[in-house]
Amino acid sequence: MNEWIEQLKGRFLVFDGPDGSGKTTQFRRFAAWLTEQGCDVVEVREPGGTSIGEQVRSILLDSANTEMTICCEMLLYMASRNQLVEEVISPALERGAVVLADRFISSTLAYQGTAGGLDRARIMDIGRMVIGSHWPDCTLVFDVDSSTAARRRGGDTDRMEEKGQAFQDQVRTGYLEQVREDPGRTLLIDASPDEDTVFAELCTAIEAFTSSNATSTG
Repeated sequence: MNEWIEQLKGRFLVFDGPDGSGKTTQFRRFAAWLTEQGCDVVEVREPGGTSIGEQVRSILLDSANTEMTICCEMLLYMASRNQLVEEVISPALERGAVVLADRFISSTLAYQGTAGGLDRARIMDIGRMVIGSHWPDCTLVFDVDSSTAARRRGGDTDRMEEKGQAFQDQVRTGYLEQVREDPGRTLLIDASPDEDTVFAELCTAIEAFTSSNATSTG
């Protein structure tokens, strides 16, 4: 096993980005690849990942729930997140597994914060209560232009994807803000090329992150 893969044990990595960025495709590919390398990998998704979380997910993504306020939306995401942290993420990290999450609090900051208009500092205050000490070691933000994202999303949409292009543009802005604010732990991945090229960039970025982190803490 490569040294940098060994260093991922007990680490928490988040794959995030706008709908249509291709993050889930890369998430699944990286999880399968790590498993092939002999890693203990735990995959989770947000919202969901637990019985309670999946019930919350069905409410959040139901297109019929047009009356939901942005604050209610944020709190439901946080509730699902807390259940996921306590039930799945915390035990997995304690046993030394690599935890990979498809979305996490970075999504809330982009969707309900920057795009939705909620104060990001207040979101972080709630996040600290919900997440406790189990913050991601690294968040990978997959970025594409709006037209590429729209084409990849296709025709099937959920409630979040139906909020319109202006909203989606603000979501992208929110992710890019997070990269600028914390470039050491929030890494930008150009997701516009083909799948193999993006995967190669992803692996290079994670290897560089683990090597740098090992050097700074070793």
